[in-house]
Amino acid sequence: MKVLVIGSGGREHAITWKIKQNPEVTELYCAPGNAGINEIAIGVDIKADDVEGLLNFVKENNITLTVVGPEVPLEKGIVDLFNENGLLIFGPQKSAARLEHSKMFAKDFMKRHNIPTAAYETFSFNDKAKVFDYISNTGYPIVIKADGLAAGKGVIICSNIDEAIQTVTELFDDKIFGSAGDNIVIEQFLQGVEASVFAICDGTDYIVLPASQDHKKIGEGETGKNTGGMGAYAPADKAVTPAIMKSIRTKVIEPVLKFMKSEGNEFKGCLYCGLMIDKTGEPFVIEFNTRFGDPETQVVLPLINSDITEMFIASASGKIKDYELKLNNNFCCTVVLASDGYPDKYETGKEITGLNEAGGDAIVFHAGTKNENGKILSAGGRVLSVTGISALGLKEAINIAYHNAANMNFENKYNRTDIGLKGL
Repeated sequence: MKVLVIGSGGREHAITWKIKQNPEVTELYCAPGNAGINEIAIGVDIKADDVEGLLNFVKENNITLTVVGPEVPLEKGIVDLFNENGLLIFGPQKSAARLEHSKMFAKDFMKRHNIPTAAYETFSFNDKAKVFDYISNTGYPIVIKADGLAAGKGVIICSNIDEAIQTVTELFDDKIFGSAGDNIVIEQFLQGVEASVFAICDGTDYIVLPASQDHKKIGEGETGKNTGGMGAYAPADKAVTPAIMKSIRTKVIEPVLKFMKSEGNEFKGCLYCGLMIDKTGEPFVIEFNTRFGDPETQVVLPLINSDITEMFIASASGKIKDYELKLNNNFCCTVVLASDGYPDKYETGKEITGLNEAGGDAIVFHAGTKNENGKILSAGGRVLSVTGISALGLKEAINIAYHNAANMNFENKYNRTDIGLKGL
């Protein structure tokens, strides 16, 4: 088998690492890859959003399976294009990927089909008078979301009217997220425990992977700005009990598959359910993503013993019910090492040391790195994702992650020190 993974982050490194374990995969490519991925796969100099370039590469190299990591190629319709050319690809078609690339589409869909989510209103750039009237007369806190893709950063919690006015101004006038902020969703602030659940779907059937918990905020104790994710742990069994998982299946995943299909938007690929579990144990959808989450992938995939290449093929070819998911009894924690200043301005090009010092129970997934003249340099806001794995419990997995993270160094390295603690 020849396999191509699309993307260049920690998520894609984890996917590539797991696919590499299949002995039938004779050639493994990643476009565009990074310094870590390129040690285990052949890096292809094609950007993740160059869907025509990727199509040509797959045709010319007789690639058996393509796995889409990030959201942008899905929004650009890469799955539709590959399907039209008779090529096997893991991910949803463009119309189904709207669950992620339009918050308004997702909220309206959930409202139509009674899928539990926060109460909300939507506004466009032309509704400025309406939006300022609304935020002047609503209760706080509220959550303001850019409608389009904003690299996981388009969600702002506002605790008072001044913060709400500033946020709306930044979205509509300052265009901090470009056209992604031309339309916005304002919703009620939900309280409870957050959890991430991946459902691998084939349009009709699905399997669920172990639940995880992301740590979205830049600061300790979930404070400061939203990021793409500063760390995660799995399994999140205390947050998502078997009873809660049953509710997630029946109230969220199954209605999504049923009604997306009935509306002509059959969903294949990974449905990422970002959830808030309230004090009664009821799950509410905060957001859907239509691909694996980052950094949750780095703690979920090491829990899987069965082959994920077969899982991707089963999803893409409508046979997920024939796939036998096998899990181990491990616990995982991943700590993201970021460039100081992230998620705002940050410096790159800093040499990374200590990469060869990772212990046997730790895996270092590269997120934003490049290889230049034999040196590994930082090349992004999130630079490394250091995952600790232990059969002894979450506490040990956390200790392994932090012990190894301490050995990795680059100028102005930043990481949170409380990843995984809410799972203990």
